[in-house]
Amino acid sequence: MSTTDWLKPLEQILNCPIQVTTKDVSDWEKFIEDSDSISNVGSMNDRVSPGLWGVKQNNTWFIAEVDGKTLTVLIVSGNAMSEKEKELVSWTLQLANRHKMQKMTASMSDSERLAMKLNEWIGEQLESSEPIHSLPDHLTVGNRLYHEMIPFLLITEQSAAAGSSFLELEKLLRSFLSDEILLIPLKSQEWLIWGPLTLLKDEDAEVFDHSEEESIEDSLAYIALGLHEMLASEWLGECHLAVTYPVAPARAMIETTLTLRETINLGRKFHVGTNIHRPWMMQLERLLNAIPEVHRAKYLEQSLKRTDLFVEVEMLATLETFFSLDCNVSETAKKLYIHRNTLLYRLDKLKQETGLDVRQFRDAVLVKIILLLYKVTKRN
Repeated sequence: MSTTDWLKPLEQILNCPIQVTTKDVSDWEKFIEDSDSISNVGSMNDRVSPGLWGVKQNNTWFIAEVDGKTLTVLIVSGNAMSEKEKELVSWTLQLANRHKMQKMTASMSDSERLAMKLNEWIGEQLESSEPIHSLPDHLTVGNRLYHEMIPFLLITEQSAAAGSSFLELEKLLRSFLSDEILLIPLKSQEWLIWGPLTLLKDEDAEVFDHSEEESIEDSLAYIALGLHEMLASEWLGECHLAVTYPVAPARAMIETTLTLRETINLGRKFHVGTNIHRPWMMQLERLLNAIPEVHRAKYLEQSLKRTDLFVEVEMLATLETFFSLDCNVSETAKKLYIHRNTLLYRLDKLKQETGLDVRQFRDAVLVKIILLLYKVTKRN
C-alpha cells in the first residue's frame, strides 16, 4: 500500500489537511535544527528514518519513506495534533516501512540480500565522522572479499525500476565479466561493482606483474571501455564508469568508494563528454580542484588576457590532441590529418602571442592548466 492510499482516511481522522512532498536530507536536517519540537532519536544514523517527526510554525513534518538522499514527507497543517496522535502516525509509518522492507527482502536473491546489507553498512560509514574501513566479519562472505578484486563505480543517467534493475544489471555483468562479480547499489542510479582479478589475465593465463604499472593501467582501461560500451548499448544508455587498481574489498571498501566517486566527479567537471574515468589520469585535476575557486578564476582571467588564441576551436582541438599524445608532434599531426609543418606553424603562433612554447615541459604544464581551468569556468 502506498502512502497516498491511506492519505485521505488519515486526513479525516486528524481533521486537518495533509500534503505529501519530497525533500532532500539536507532540507530535513535544516528543518529539525529550527524545529520547536522533535521526536526522540537515538544515534545520528537514526536522524533520518520513517516515522520521525518535527514541528515548526504549526506544521508537523513526518518522514514517510527514505530513498537514498530523497525523503517522502507528510506535512500536517495546523497545531491540533496531540502527542498521542503524533506517536500513532509515527508508529504507523514505521510499521508500513518495516512491512515493505520485509516483502522486498523475502523476494530477493542471496546476492541481493548481501548487496543491501553492504549498501546499508557503506552508507553508515560514509555518513560517520569516524568511518570503519574494514568490513565486519558477517559481511565478508567467508574469505572471498579478502582477496584482491577490481573495483568499478557506475553512475547511470537514467533511473530504472528498483525491483528489476539489480537483477538485470547483475545478469549483464555476470555474462560480460564473470560469475564472481559483486554488485552493490549505493545511491539512486549509482552502483559499486567488484570484478575478479582473473580479468587481468593475458592469453597465457598469467596475471600481469604489479610492478608493470602501465600494463595494469592499460588493461583496466581496456576492461572499463568494453564494460561501458556493453552497458551503454544493452542496459540504460548514457552512463559514467570509473575504475581503479585492484584491492581487497574487505579492507578498503570505503576508501575505494570515495576514490571512485571523486574520480567521476572530477571527470565530469574537467572532461565533459568523457564517460570513462581513471584516478591515475586525474592528478592535476585533483590538485586544481583543491584550489579555491576565486584563485582559479583570477589566474585564468590573467592568462586569457594575454590572447584569445587559447579559446579558438582550432587551437583548443590542436592542444587537446597534442597533450593526449604526450606532446608528440608527428603523432599529433597524423591524428589531426594535417601536415607536420602546419602543426608546427600553429604551435609557433601560440608561442609568438603568449610566450609559451608547449614543446617545452614548463610551458606545456602552464598551458594544460589554463585549458583545464577554462573548461570549468566557461560552464559556470
